[in-house]
Amino acid sequence: MTGKLKLAVAAFAVMVLAAGGVAAQQKKNISIGTGGTGGVYYPLGGGLAAVLSKHLPNVTATAEVTGGSVDNLKLVGSGQGDVGFTMVDAALDAYKGEDKFKSGKLPLRTLAVLYPNRMHVVALDGGGIEKVADLKGKRVSTGAPGSATEVMAFRLIEAAGLDKDKDLKRERLSVAESVNAIKDNKIDAFFWVGGVPTAGVTDLAATPGTKMKLVDHAELVDKMNAKYGALYVGNVIKSGSYPGQTKDSKNIDVWNTLVVNEKMDNDTAYAITKTLFEKKPDLVAVHKEAENIDLKNQNEKNAALPFHPGAIKYFTEQGIKLN
Repeated sequence: MTGKLKLAVAAFAVMVLAAGGVAAQQKKNISIGTGGTGGVYYPLGGGLAAVLSKHLPNVTATAEVTGGSVDNLKLVGSGQGDVGFTMVDAALDAYKGEDKFKSGKLPLRTLAVLYPNRMHVVALDGGGIEKVADLKGKRVSTGAPGSATEVMAFRLIEAAGLDKDKDLKRERLSVAESVNAIKDNKIDAFFWVGGVPTAGVTDLAATPGTKMKLVDHAELVDKMNAKYGALYVGNVIKSGSYPGQTKDSKNIDVWNTLVVNEKMDNDTAYAITKTLFEKKPDLVAVHKEAENIDLKNQNEKNAALPFHPGAIKYFTEQGIKLN
């Protein structure tokens, strides 16, 4: 090989490597913080990851198992995660630097309002638990560390006139762990905030020889809102939502949102938001709560936090005025 030919080959190799480097730089990895495997965030987050990976050029999205909202907010706020599922009560605390976020305010923005999360207070029939106040002295799981279930459970317990530390024998379990614990008679009840149906609760309700009950608590919504702001709404988990559920359960709802760091570039935020809504049928196929993802629910009151400019651009195109 002549000297000139060697130089030409070397130059070509450098060009190929450079082109590969550019392609690698253009490839974007998006991490989506979800929740535990027994809830709704995880399967829905997996569906969102698949949709983004399929429809956004040069994007690979992955759904990460986490403790839930609080973990997701900390990951996104610190830049260790890109997108997070969260309940708005926990998100507002993170934005203001309150409660579990007293170490500092987090730079978060809303991408989209998703669906209402429904508080479940789960017990077994015949256990003497008819209202939240009846949990006094009982063995109760208030949700996993790092979850917004714990945030809302504490507020509900407080509204019922109980002290979470003094009046309960408290455990901090995920929904899957709570289901196993109540089956094994290790706890008497548990709190869970999630979509309907939640796989873990369905599993408990379908267990032979077990009669699950959902404890009504909607009467406490006004006390919660009086202290924490108009974040909560009384609603019902309709009869038949779970095996053996023969009557409506009067519960409290709170909105779920997708959040990102305020530093996310506008084009990426726009593309995620647009794909979320345009590929909604793909998400509904994963979990029916995705049916409740609707343009009509996109407003500052439901979101609690400011929207990201990329999301605002998409919603403006759809005729939705924010601000």
